[in-house]
Amino acid sequence: MSAVLSVVIVNWNVRDLLQRALVSVYASWGNKPGLEVIVVDNASYDGSVAMLRENFPNVHIIANTENRGFTGGNNQGLAAATGDFLLLLNPDIEIVGDALPRMVDYLQSHPNVGMVGPQLLNPDRSVQSSRRHFPTLPVLFLESTWLEKLTPRRVLHYYYAQEQPDDVTQDVDWITGAAMLTRREVVAQVGGMDEGFFMYSEELDWCRRIREAGWRVVYFPEARIVHHEGKSSEQVVAARHIYFQSSKVRYTRKYHGKIIAEGLRCWLLAQYVWQVGVEGAKWLIGHRRPLRAARIAAYRQVLKSKLQMANERIGESTYQ
Repeated sequence: MSAVLSVVIVNWNVRDLLQRALVSVYASWGNKPGLEVIVVDNASYDGSVAMLRENFPNVHIIANTENRGFTGGNNQGLAAATGDFLLLLNPDIEIVGDALPRMVDYLQSHPNVGMVGPQLLNPDRSVQSSRRHFPTLPVLFLESTWLEKLTPRRVLHYYYAQEQPDDVTQDVDWITGAAMLTRREVVAQVGGMDEGFFMYSEELDWCRRIREAGWRVVYFPEARIVHHEGKSSEQVVAARHIYFQSSKVRYTRKYHGKIIAEGLRCWLLAQYVWQVGVEGAKWLIGHRRPLRAARIAAYRQVLKSKLQMANERIGESTYQ
């Protein structure tokens, strides 16, 4: 029998957060029938799979022997899911109250909405930025770099969709990937996540394809979820830089062309060269040397990668 809601969580070495997330998922759904939970474990070594088998016997576990990445893991979960509605969740979240049935009810009553995202909260319950417009070229070149302060305020104001208050339900271009609820027919139409994005920018690309297929993407603050941001990716600092920036380059190539993407890649690499110089100067004068050495090592790994980690199959989704 198919489920009403399939929840897909991709986990990598955050066992305790995953356990807390699953408790909140079941509490939010309550005694209603039709909930299916799928956890895709990307070769964790912290006992995550054993914890699942012991404490959550109803969870469908897909235990990978290698790290398939955020996109690969989610596509595995989507392929296994039977629900009419498909919710991708990070493992570092906690559902607040009845957020899950609220989100499902919203999609059921708005048939032209293809994706809905809740209001994300920081652990202190302040609002976490989670809604966006598509990035313009100034945003792609400057946002999330040490030169972000040079970006005109109005450009970032628009990018972060701040023209309306945080508590207003609104159409947006895309939502961040900690919690994304969609429909089975949407995935059948546009495919799953593009696995050329190992992690980062995958939700941007997915929402763009959903929008281009004619569906609405909606930020829905009546549903709230606490997000303990970045607990998996923060375990590997250099890799986080490489995947974030190479994914940005891949997105740019996919939607703005090869020439602009190569310009962006060279621009980003030049910034890391500069940062190595800045950190090296601070190390020479003896300022927090362990920190400077760690940053220099991470930035050198980024430069060694040449930001070419992303898969070159532009435009493909490997969801089956």
